[in-house]
Amino acid sequence: MIDHLILGFDRALRTLSGGAVSSRPHPARGLPESDLTPDERRHAAGLMRVNHTGEVCAQALYQAQALTARDGATRERLSHAAREEEEHLAWTQQRLTELDARPSLVNPLWYAGSFAIGLLAGVTGDRSSLGFVVETERQVEAHLSTHMDRLPAADRKSRAIVAAMRDDEVRHGMAARDAGAADLPWVARALMRSAARVMTFAAYRV
Repeated sequence: MIDHLILGFDRALRTLSGGAVSSRPHPARGLPESDLTPDERRHAAGLMRVNHTGEVCAQALYQAQALTARDGATRERLSHAAREEEEHLAWTQQRLTELDARPSLVNPLWYAGSFAIGLLAGVTGDRSSLGFVVETERQVEAHLSTHMDRLPAADRKSRAIVAAMRDDEVRHGMAARDAGAADLPWVARALMRSAARVMTFAAYRV
């Protein structure tokens, strides 16, 4: 438990300090920078800031759920997903830098809130926790699909990143379902959608 807490604290620092790294090739590697208008650049930056904040939340959720997992295989599955989400964090952070934009100023609050939600999901049991993963990834997949429609058509780099992230989210959700995830009640799904809308609205602007 002490080791898990130390590793979790280290990951939290890297998440909030911009120290996330990716071991996989960057999805937009080799693509030229797009010639965007100022309005297109601001819009793309806002959307990528939302995606970056979503990955901050994902780190907190997965870390908390891994910490409370009862089964070792479930803990490892959640930890592996968290490592891939950290790569998403690195990709979106780099893209924000390229767009001369910054992450959301309220990321620490979102991290803390997501960690608390992850703990709550975890203590209800592994099947419920995995069900939370399935629903989270389903909503994130839909959210990323809308961003593919909303990003400027010329912004090939951002679009490549979002497409790669979406593929990973689909895979995470399927893995959780195959591992025995329980379906969440509709109230929980509705609350998750509401929280996601608030996060999206705030992160795009602040």
